[in-house]
Amino acid sequence: MIRVGFGIDVHRFVENRDLWIGGVKIPYEYGLAGHSDADVLIHAICDALLGAANLRDIGFQFPDTSDGFLNIDSKILLRRTGELLEAKGYRINNIDSTVAAQAPKLNPHISEMQQVMASVLGIDPDSLSIKATTTEKLGFEGRKEGITAYATVLIEKD
Repeated sequence: MIRVGFGIDVHRFVENRDLWIGGVKIPYEYGLAGHSDADVLIHAICDALLGAANLRDIGFQFPDTSDGFLNIDSKILLRRTGELLEAKGYRINNIDSTVAAQAPKLNPHISEMQQVMASVLGIDPDSLSIKATTTEKLGFEGRKEGITAYATVLIEKD
């Protein structure tokens, strides 16, 4: 059985917070607001994986009303998502993702993001595509108010 999932996540920039994207700390003057570390890319990927396996969404599995997830490293959420899929007999075929941000420039960090997230999920880095784009100065991303991440996944069960 083959299943497809789609995820999206959005976070706004805030001061006095580290910026984490794809499990990598990105040097930038702002971080993202959120209950966890607000890793917008990992959250979109988690949502896509959970949706594909019919496990609802990241907010259901890891609610932002729980103190247990306050400031949690999103790589832990990604690992737990992978474990939930494995428990249902699914394996990840591939992940395709896009991060929309006017700033900071993410291309220099993409290879490290692939390595980090692939390691957490136990998949080949070649199975995890990450693209970065701007919105040509349009919308809240273009005004440098925040970041959006999108992810599509293909999972399989024998």
